[in-house]
Amino acid sequence: MRVMLRAHLDTQVSNAAVKDGTLQQVMQKMVEELKPEAAYFGPSEGGRSCTFVFDMQDSSRLPTIAEPLLDHLGARIEIQPVMNGEDLKKGLAAVKRD
Repeated sequence: MRVMLRAHLDTQVSNAAVKDGTLQQVMQKMVEELKPEAAYFGPSEGGRSCTFVFDMQDSSRLPTIAEPLLDHLGARIEIQPVMNGEDLKKGLAAVKRD
């Protein structure tokens, strides 16, 4: 299932992580492990954030995906299912019209 993960990083924790290289290491590991179709990094809600869109085949991966962000960067995380245009078209075609 295609999902979108958005993480809002704690400013103080991520400031320290920038200085000691942890932020770069965590983001690099996330990209290597998730193999996202899209990855974005930038400010959101007044702090650092990252967004990944990737295929999560097994929900049991959730702890290994989330823990580095929670543990090393003090992140608040949202994960939700998403569709691209092709998925939406397929889904709407399956909806019965009354």
